Amino acid sequence: MLRKAASSPADQVFLDLEDSVAPLAKTDETRANVVRALSEETWRAPTRVVRVNAVGTQWCFRDIAYVVERGACDLDCIMLPKVEDAGDVHFADRLLSELEAELGLDRRIGLELQIESPRGLVNIESIAAASARTETLIFGPGDFAASAGLPQLSVGAADDDYGGDQWHYVLWRILVTARAFGLQAIDGPYARFRDIDGFRAVALRARSLGFDGKWAIHPDQVECCNAVFAPSSEQFERASRILDAYREATHGSVGAVVFEGEMIDEATRRMSEQVVARGRAAGLG
Repeated sequence: MLRKAASSPADQVFLDLEDSVAPLAKTDETRANVVRALSEETWRAPTRVVRVNAVGTQWCFRDIAYVVERGACDLDCIMLPKVEDAGDVHFADRLLSELEAELGLDRRIGLELQIESPRGLVNIESIAAASARTETLIFGPGDFAASAGLPQLSVGAADDDYGGDQWHYVLWRILVTARAFGLQAIDGPYARFRDIDGFRAVALRARSLGFDGKWAIHPDQVECCNAVFAPSSEQFERASRILDAYREATHGSVGAVVFEGEMIDEATRRMSEQVVARGRAAGLG
């Protein structure tokens, strides 16, 4: 699985010291395995992350200190799970600052924060504002379902009995907060990794809300995920035409113009720029 992850066309990979590691195995030996994988594997993904244990556990301090002291040159971000309030972020931020100073690092290690409980969601704005090194807010559906008392047994699945989308409010709150603070918003895992249609459905939901991406917990999910979050060639071409038409029309004093039977204005231009940027990132154009 590790070799498959290393060669996967994902935008980011993270090595896990939290849920994937049993309590008795949360030792320096396991941390050393993570550091070794960071440095020895040839990672196709441009961003490499380690998820540590939550701040409220006895393992968090040692996780961060060990990984950064021995693997900082191969590490882009620390992922902090089960973030409950700004104090959790302050702890990680200050520890990273001291480690960076001690090691003489010339770059800052980022933070990715998982929102996995009602308390974390209630405090999400102060969490997002707690550190300048924060890059991403991530939804954790499994732990959120457990802490909220939802009658679910499959992580990330939609409940047909609800009659709608029981995650809509949570996802929207995360998305709006991320945008307000200039952060990425990432949807969490879908555990039924052989159910690609189910994965596609929840990924489309997140993309429709404006999320930047979604976790793939198995290599088989990556291709579908990349396809969902990249614009289609038709969308990319139309957005490009809108930008060309608006640019030409606004050389004068026109503020809104008609394009292919639709009024377009400055808001349309900004929307089209987002689509074109996503398309270019995905290799279109």
